[in-house]
Amino acid sequence: MTQTPKFPADTRRQLLSVAPMMDWTDRHCRYFHRLISPHAWLYTEMVTTGALLHGDVARHLAFNEEEQPVVLQLGGSEPDDLAKAAKLGADYGYAEINLNCGCPSDRVQKGRFGACLMAEPDLVAQCVASMGESTSVPVTVKCRIGIDDSEDYEFLDTFVSKVAAAGCKTFIVHARKAWLKGLSPKENREIPPLKYEIVDRLKQAYPQLEIHLNGGIKTLAQLDTALTSVDGVMIGREAYQNPYSLAEMEAHLFGTPLPDRAEIALAMIPYIEKARETYGASIHNVTRHMLGLWNGLPGARRTRQLLGDAAISAPDAASVINETVKAINSRENKALAA
Repeated sequence: MTQTPKFPADTRRQLLSVAPMMDWTDRHCRYFHRLISPHAWLYTEMVTTGALLHGDVARHLAFNEEEQPVVLQLGGSEPDDLAKAAKLGADYGYAEINLNCGCPSDRVQKGRFGACLMAEPDLVAQCVASMGESTSVPVTVKCRIGIDDSEDYEFLDTFVSKVAAAGCKTFIVHARKAWLKGLSPKENREIPPLKYEIVDRLKQAYPQLEIHLNGGIKTLAQLDTALTSVDGVMIGREAYQNPYSLAEMEAHLFGTPLPDRAEIALAMIPYIEKARETYGASIHNVTRHMLGLWNGLPGARRTRQLLGDAAISAPDAASVINETVKAINSRENKALAA
């Protein structure tokens, strides 16, 4: 079914995007999400400057052309290192380079990057300026509304004003503050309250900037409400745990026909086999990202079993995907006959 689009496709560059998530948004996940949503902007997991400058660049940066537009998110705090890493990303063809100023994990803080950088806006400005000088690819920043006891609007305003002056034109703002001590990364995604009004106020103060909202958006009604005040919405865990919601948002915003879940799964078969042959991936490396495809529907538990544990020992992609589709079709047929 084709819906009337809320917005013509591509009138806003990142009207809808999927958040960078460590251990989740790898190249297999992004390929899967691209099948579901042709227009959403996709992000890599955070890649540290050290990993790029002293490690296997191709392993960290290679991606499938079908994923575009895809954004490389970097973690770091040394302007020169970030400039070199940004250039590497641009040379690999990423559509944009994003600086992580929002992750609160202890490991990230020890590296002096992530959310703790919000306390050093002058340093972030230097980083953004260096990254911008090294490449023509747009440089953006993902941040929180605040950290620890600093969550008033003035704290965020100071951060954004200094970083924007250094050349950043796009900010993706998680509408929760981050507690740098005392809360786990998971708790930092749930316990600090969402304060959308602070992000709305930021957009009002900086109409010339692109301000995107991240945090807690799950429904079409929430999506519509957010887009009355900001330039774009970034979807996080909902896109991963309930990936078909991304298809519904895509259809709602752009008028794209809603895809059939089974057709999405079947379309992954050639990709999985390519990933096995080309990248040395296992079937489960890919199917683990598909576990929530039938989330909330009768038979979803069985599909999770097949795409999860059963995929570990499956002989090939076709067998596990076809068995999954067969299981869900059988459940649907029983429901219709009842």
